[in-house]
Amino acid sequence: MKWLEPIGARIVPANYGPMRDFNAHARIDGTCGDTMEFWLELDGETIQRASFTTDGCETSMACGGAAAHLSHGKDLAAMRRVRPIDVLETLEQPDNEEAHHCADLALRTMGQALDDYERSLHQAEDSCDNCKGGCCEECEEDCAERAPAKKDAMDLGTGAGGIQKRILVLSGKGGVGKSTVAVNLAMGFAFEGLRTGILDVDIHGPSVPKLLGLERERLRMEGQDLLPVPMGGLKVLSLGFALKPDEAAIWRGPMKAGVVEQFVKQAQWGELDVLVVDCPPGTGDEHLSILQALGRVDGAVIVTTPQDLAVLDARKAITFCRTAGIPILGLVENMSGFHCPSCGTMTPIFRADGGRHLAKELKIPFLGALPIDPDVGEAGDAGQPRLYRELGFGARKAFQPVLQRLMKVVEVPVP
Repeated sequence: MKWLEPIGARIVPANYGPMRDFNAHARIDGTCGDTMEFWLELDGETIQRASFTTDGCETSMACGGAAAHLSHGKDLAAMRRVRPIDVLETLEQPDNEEAHHCADLALRTMGQALDDYERSLHQAEDSCDNCKGGCCEECEEDCAERAPAKKDAMDLGTGAGGIQKRILVLSGKGGVGKSTVAVNLAMGFAFEGLRTGILDVDIHGPSVPKLLGLERERLRMEGQDLLPVPMGGLKVLSLGFALKPDEAAIWRGPMKAGVVEQFVKQAQWGELDVLVVDCPPGTGDEHLSILQALGRVDGAVIVTTPQDLAVLDARKAITFCRTAGIPILGLVENMSGFHCPSCGTMTPIFRADGGRHLAKELKIPFLGALPIDPDVGEAGDAGQPRLYRELGFGARKAFQPVLQRLMKVVEVPVP
C-alpha cells in the first residue's frame, strides 16, 4: 500500500504520528482498551491532511492509516459517509469482528475530530458581533468561509508563547542518566546567560527536584496557572512537585495525557530562550502527549550508555524521533568510562564507544562522551549539581563540548 512504509521490521503508515499544524483533533479510548488519536488539517470544508496514532494492534494501526488515507481531499459530508467496510476493503481484509472493530474506532475518532472542527468553525462565526448571518461589513469577510486558525499548542498556553527553543531529552530505557544530562544541560544554558526552563514530565520517576535540591518544594499555582520554581537563572517545573516523596503515580493513559497537557499549557514560563524537557524513558503514550502539547519541538537529545542493551533501546528512541518528525540534535554517551578523581585516569567499565558507533551508523551527530564521576553521583544525591560550579570537575570538562554544540542550536555563542 502506498501509504505504508517500513520502519525497522515493522510496517508503519506514512501518516502515523502527531501533526504539527492542525485545526481538528480527537482522541478516543475504545472499549477493547485501544486508544486512537487523529489530527486533521482542513481548508474550509475539505480535509487536506490527516495523521493518527494508536497504542493498539497491527490491525488497529492499519485501519487508522487507511482511514487517514481515505480522508484526503474529501469534504466533511463525504467523510462522514465512509463506513468501516470501506476501510476494510481499502486494506483488502475480510470483514472479521476484530478488524471491523478497529475500523469503527478509527472512523469514530475521525468523526469526533470533524465535530471538533465544526464547533471551532461555529465559534469563529459567532465571535463577530457585526455578523448577522451574512457578510461582516467592517472587516469585509464572509463568515461562512472563515475556518479556525491552525493550532500551535505553544501559543495556547498562559506563558508558553514566549519560549523560543524547545529541546527534548530522551532515552530508550531508564537508568542511563537522562535526567542528570537534562539538569546539567539546563544549568549550562542558564550559566551561559540564557533564560532557561526545565520541565520534568517523567511521570513515574520525576528526578529533577532531587537533583536540584528542590524536593521540599510543592506545586505553586496562581489561579489556574502553574508557577515554575525560580532557581537563579533557571525556572523549574516538575510533576514531582505535585507528589509526595513516596507517592506513586498510578495513572492510565488519558490521565497522563491530561496532566502533561496541563504542565505545558498552563505554566507561567514567561520569556525563555530555551526550555529543556526531561521526558520519560522509552517511547510511550506520554511522549505523544508531550509532542501534542508542545506543538513544535526544535530537537531531541538522545542519551545512552555504551553497552549493547542501552544502545539497542536508544535505536528505538531515534526511530521514534524520525517517525514523529523530530529533529535529532545528537546523541550523548553517558557512563562511557570511570574517571578516577585521584589520578584523573579513565577506565572503561562497559563496552567502549557503543554510543559513538551508533551515532556514526545512523548518521546523527555525536555530542560527546561523559565519564562515570563519583563526585557527580554524590552531588546529585545531595541536590547540588556542580558540573558548572567547580572547574576541576572531570565530568564538567567532558560536558563542555556537549553544551557548545547545543548552544549553536539556540543560536547563542558560548563565550
